[in-house]
Order: sequence, then structure tokens, then C-alpha cells
Amino acid sequence: MSQRYTPAVSAIIVILTLTALSGCATLGSKDLEKKPHHPDPFEKFNRAVFKFNDTADRAVLKPIAKAYVRFAPAPLRKGIRNFFNNVLEPTVVVNDFLQGKARQGINDTWRFVINSTVGIVGLFDVATKVGLEKHNEDFGQTFAKWGMADGPYLVLPFFGPSNVRDGIGLFPYYSYTHPFGYVDNNEIRWGIVVLESIDTRANLLGSEKILMQAALDRYVFIREAYKQRRLNLIHDGNPPLDYLLED
Repeated sequence: MSQRYTPAVSAIIVILTLTALSGCATLGSKDLEKKPHHPDPFEKFNRAVFKFNDTADRAVLKPIAKAYVRFAPAPLRKGIRNFFNNVLEPTVVVNDFLQGKARQGINDTWRFVINSTVGIVGLFDVATKVGLEKHNEDFGQTFAKWGMADGPYLVLPFFGPSNVRDGIGLFPYYSYTHPFGYVDNNEIRWGIVVLESIDTRANLLGSEKILMQAALDRYVFIREAYKQRRLNLIHDGNPPLDYLLED
């Protein structure tokens, strides 16, 4: 298997581990008793990375995404979106079974088979039309189901909002279950990765308007939205009330 993502993701895991350890080292047991809970202990670092990501997005990715939406026909963009959704299905299936969701795993396996064949490598979402519901599972959710704490909130360069648990979940995803890791041709592989990034950014253009209008502090808005979304995904749309009342 091609290991194109392994060095980058391994570096991120090292950063995550050192960050978590440094946070523990700077707070002794007495400090932990005295200091109130802070929802974002690495906020200074996170805001710096957030600013970097935002600058890079405004300078490069956002203009390209706008041009993509303007010049690519809607049916073509829909097909590309379906294709990328389909290539994520193997990761969903693996995490279905790792979480003990056998019935859902069978459902998602059939989704992948049908869309990859009848749907022409996923360009058409035939599975949804025949009643096979789409699900969203990943390694971060699986680790949560296994009892792993989320750790501090982190903003990763280029990856965006995350936390220690979800960041570690990037390793098995990009190293083992992401289909593009098995493409040996560098030009084809990176071409697909770039197109996926543009497609993902293009699909966020609409929600960006809501963000700009609603948020006085975009960093805080995105942080809280990320936490709530992850809670909803981990608990399949029904997070416990005590989680919702935290912070």
C-alpha cells in the first residue's frame, strides 16, 4: 500500500501527544484542584493555527472553490460529490463493525456495492433511492465508543477543528481505509486529493454565509459547532442531556 499520508499524519499524532502531555505537565494535582475547567486550554495556539488556515483558505482554496461552482455544471458537481461519498463507505463499514453495529454495517456494505456497480463507481447514489440509508461513522467516533476521552480541542494545520482523539483517528483512516492510499500513481493520487478538497470546500460556501452573519467570534462559533456535531455523531443524534449542559 502506498504510504503517502503516513509521514504527515504521524507528525500530527506526535504533535497531539506532546500537546496533551505538555498540558498535563504544566498542571500539578494542586493546580488541577484550584484552576477551573477551561474548555479550550490551548486557545492561543489554536487561534494562531485558525488564522493560518483562514488566510490560506481565503488566498487559495476559496477562490478555486468559487470558480469550480461557477464553471462546473451542477450535475457534474453532484456526480463528483457522490463519488467521494462512495469512496468513504469502506471507512464507514469498518467503523460500523468496530462499534458493534452489525446491521448498519451490512446496510453500508450494500450501499458501497450497489453504488460502485449500478451507480457507476459512485457517480449516482442508487442505494439511497432503493432505501439504504447513509450513515456517518469514523475512527474518532469508534474510539469514543471504546471509552477514549476526547482530550483538548485542537485546530490542526489544513485539517481544521479537531481534538486529540479525532486527530489520532486520522492515522488509521489515511493509512489503511482511505481508498486513495492504494493508488500508486502520484499524479493521479494527488489530482484526486486536490479535487476532493475543492469539492469539499465548494459544499461549504453556502454555510459560510450563515457563519459570517451569526458569529461575532468565528473561532468560538466553529469550536462549539464542532463539539456539538461530534457529540451528535457519537451518540447517533441523541446526546445525553448532561453533555449538552456542560460548559
